Amino acid sequence: MIDPLPPPPGVLKAIVKPIADTVGLNTLPLHAHEILLAICLYHVLNTYVSPRLSRRFFPATYPNLSPKTKVNWDVHVTSMSQAVFICSVALWVVLKDEERKHMNARERIWGYTGAMGMTQAFAAGYFAWDIMVSSMHLDELGPGSLVHAISALIVTCLGFHPFANFYGMAFVLYELSTPFLNFHWFFDKCNMTGSRIQLYNGIMLLIAFFGCRLAWGTYQTVHIYRDIWYVLHTPGGIESASKNWLLSGSVLSTPDQVGIMHFSGEQVLPHWLAYIYLGSNTLLSALNFYWFWLMIAAVRKRCIPSEIRGTKIATE
Repeated sequence: MIDPLPPPPGVLKAIVKPIADTVGLNTLPLHAHEILLAICLYHVLNTYVSPRLSRRFFPATYPNLSPKTKVNWDVHVTSMSQAVFICSVALWVVLKDEERKHMNARERIWGYTGAMGMTQAFAAGYFAWDIMVSSMHLDELGPGSLVHAISALIVTCLGFHPFANFYGMAFVLYELSTPFLNFHWFFDKCNMTGSRIQLYNGIMLLIAFFGCRLAWGTYQTVHIYRDIWYVLHTPGGIESASKNWLLSGSVLSTPDQVGIMHFSGEQVLPHWLAYIYLGSNTLLSALNFYWFWLMIAAVRKRCIPSEIRGTKIATE
């Protein structure tokens, strides 16, 4: 499935290509303009759109927030908008990209389509913007936000080798729970803590989080474990001492590699990359289970009266 957006300007492609070739990010020149577009869109949304709309639709709340909380408010608005957008795009690719649907194990690790590359680019653009805003507002957002943004951008950019684009679409759908999480935060700031609508949103948050991160996420994690194991243990899939994956940026163009494997290069998977990628997924999966129980506790604390919770604990 081709990228539905216009190709990058020749000047931009010429600037990006030498850098991309150096670090082995073969498809980056095809999507650099989409990364820049995403950065600009999120900057405008955070800096101009969110403050104006928030003052208009929340006149009793937003103008009275502290400067630190206003920064967090605008970041939450941008985060929620990005989650809705990127999940919509990813779902569209998952449902409509016929080439993606018929990929085998090696193609799921090394394969590429323009539509998947576009989705990867908009995700990378968001994390690049997140790094900038987290650096500018380090005191307000905390160092954790900056570390998360840097880590997410690095992992996302690995997809431009290309690497695991197939699973990139699947893991993007983790963000389906993000709007409910942001609404939960907004209800607290609008003095609606413990309200019925926050309870309903909390229930939807738990359902969405369990469905997209615990059930769907664990299912996809098991599958990528299987595919990476297959690639590591089949001929030509194990790193040799003379190969440097990060610098193997040359693109092969033999007839059997035209199409979704056109940018796959030598198809060599270093053990360090496999361990880092699988380790990160395992850690994130464990954190998702931990966060899920924290969310249950938070919803109970805000929406269930303390005397009811105390009675339940006593009866247990």
